[in-house]
Amino acid sequence: MTRIAMVLGATGLVGTQVTESLLRSGIWDEVRVLVRHPLDQKHPGLKQFVINWDELEQHGNLFNGVSAIFCCLGTTIKKAGSQSNFERVDLHYPLQAAALAKKHQVKQFLVVSSMGASSKSRNFYSRTKGSMEEGLSALEFQGLHIFRPSLLLGQRQEFRLGEQVAAKLMRAFGFLLVGKAAQYRAIQAKTVAQAMINIANVGTRGVHVYNNEVIQVLGIER
Repeated sequence: MTRIAMVLGATGLVGTQVTESLLRSGIWDEVRVLVRHPLDQKHPGLKQFVINWDELEQHGNLFNGVSAIFCCLGTTIKKAGSQSNFERVDLHYPLQAAALAKKHQVKQFLVVSSMGASSKSRNFYSRTKGSMEEGLSALEFQGLHIFRPSLLLGQRQEFRLGEQVAAKLMRAFGFLLVGKAAQYRAIQAKTVAQAMINIANVGTRGVHVYNNEVIQVLGIER
């Protein structure tokens, strides 16, 4: 049986790591990526599809035969320009892709959310992520895996001053976060990516939410 993975948000911090790790694993026969612009990457198992995300419904056939979807879509309000644009990327696109995945009988859906995600949060970012999680849960995938990391560490393609400052502080003083505070320690994007892949390789059924500390353990390369 051919194992096909699809990565959404393959140019992002976690998505890049997921794509590269899937291609290296030797477990997945094909890795499909939906992108706005082609990746500067060559691999016999990599299949790139340049799309307009606002016309995603026209590309439903790309979900045929996919076993697992790794959704790493995400932006910032600053980059998006407005809350409505942010919601389009972090809420509507993932839910539209998930609906197509469900229609085409994709079994596993793995998504990067955020620590503190809750549809009842007063924080707009956390509330948007929480709404996304609820929407995905309602689709009843055979396996839905929600990853809630803390601050992500890694080399982004675009510069984010706030994250760069926070990352430096976390690297310097993260060891002070102990006990319950340990859940707020920054985490490497490659660790999150590997955790997602390890879970997909097992194919666990049901809805599962993984917090930062669990991701650290699950992200050990096997």
